[in-house]
Amino acid sequence: MTSESQLREKLRKIEALFAGTGTAGERLAAEAALQRVRARVEELARHDPPIEQQFSLSDQWSRHLFLALCRRCGLRPFRYHHQRRNTVMIRASGGFVGKVLLPEFTEERALQDRPRNLLEAMSLVSCSTARPSSIATSLSGQRPT
Repeated sequence: MTSESQLREKLRKIEALFAGTGTAGERLAAEAALQRVRARVEELARHDPPIEQQFSLSDQWSRHLFLALCRRCGLRPFRYHHQRRNTVMIRASGGFVGKVLLPEFTEERALQDRPRNLLEAMSLVSCSTARPSSIATSLSGQRPT
């Protein structure tokens, strides 16, 4: 059975093909394929209906990344008037969120954290190997008032 994410990806490819076709026959074939895939996506939505889900994302970069992934998957992220800026709401099937969206989000976030961790490690190494003259010395006694 084809997953919803694979169908959405196929849908994007068919739409691109539909937009770039030159002849009427190619356009009709792309349109028919587009209708078949949309029907399959709707069928999957009936078996696993979309539910409203809330996500709280701690930093701005994670929120932007999550919003971009949601939009790429064809979801419309939103938030209610009284909710904080770090809250993101979506309506999607639980299976899609658990099997596709969250694993992809955590993978992308891990890729984002790798350069940050590397920079932290480099700064720690440079501090530990620095010459004593380049490190601030501590003064004994009390601070002047």
